[in-house]
Amino acid sequence: MKRERGSIVSMQTMDRMERLATTVLGWLPGWCLLVVIVLPEPAHASDVAILKSAEIAAYHVAVDAFKSAAPSGTTFVEYDLQGDLERGRKLAKQIRASDTALVFAVGLKAALAAKLEIVDIPIIFSMVLDMTKYHLAAPNMTGITMEVPLERQFATMRSVLPKLRRVGVLYDPAKTGALMDEAKRQARALGLDLIARPVQSEKEVPGALRAVLPQVEALWLVPDTTVLTGEALRFILSAPLDQNVPVIGFSPEFVRSGALVGLSVHYGDVGRQAGQLAKKILNGQNFSSIPSVPPDRVRLAVNLNTAAFLGLTIPPEVVSRADEVY
Repeated sequence: MKRERGSIVSMQTMDRMERLATTVLGWLPGWCLLVVIVLPEPAHASDVAILKSAEIAAYHVAVDAFKSAAPSGTTFVEYDLQGDLERGRKLAKQIRASDTALVFAVGLKAALAAKLEIVDIPIIFSMVLDMTKYHLAAPNMTGITMEVPLERQFATMRSVLPKLRRVGVLYDPAKTGALMDEAKRQARALGLDLIARPVQSEKEVPGALRAVLPQVEALWLVPDTTVLTGEALRFILSAPLDQNVPVIGFSPEFVRSGALVGLSVHYGDVGRQAGQLAKKILNGQNFSSIPSVPPDRVRLAVNLNTAAFLGLTIPPEVVSRADEVY
């Protein structure tokens, strides 16, 4: 296998994805952390290298959870890309030359650097939005995806809004086109009509939203960097409420800001799951038998104030299983 195999993503595109990941992670609940800078040292056979895209609080939460779930006695050596892919490739070469037993890559640039430079050490990636788009697949690579499975999202919509039929969504075909194709297929299987409105720039978002709202009974948000910009987000959350259309988000922060319901992945859960995966690999499980997997825990947030404003009643059984209620 050639080391350079896979898509070579432009720095601008990666920066935008990292910014979206940072923004999305910022929308999720977080805690203030004490950041400890660990200088790379020569690795030992039991070492696990932790390669981080940047110093982001959410990444630290994932790393701490990973360490807690990894085998006891493991030595961890941390490397920071500082947001620089080329620096990441140099660090990855350093890791490959060591006796590192496993690499935990946190963030898109860390995952790409590891994939490009490390071909003979197991790699577990995490905290990456849309792994398929960036071809994060290799014989020595697995990970925990950040996306909530579509079937889980649509099932939740139905449990909250039992009579729901028409769901609107804005998306950029260049970024989430493949997601929309699969979403349409799954929506049809559940008897939902997914009205997907394409946009090619953030300037098109307000007009597209105004056009789609009269046609739908709920607006579904997906992590698309063209649609969900800082300037557009306030309008995206407020305009549907003005037309009595509930918003289905993917972050507790969206729900806190007025969305009716949201399913999200907590970065501590992702780190824990990655640590459990690392334990299997370090204990000798055949790496090729461990594919990338979706999160094993999804958190639900509901906004009862929004429900009251819209004249909706969220079923009690949904409220009782919610992790956060506003």
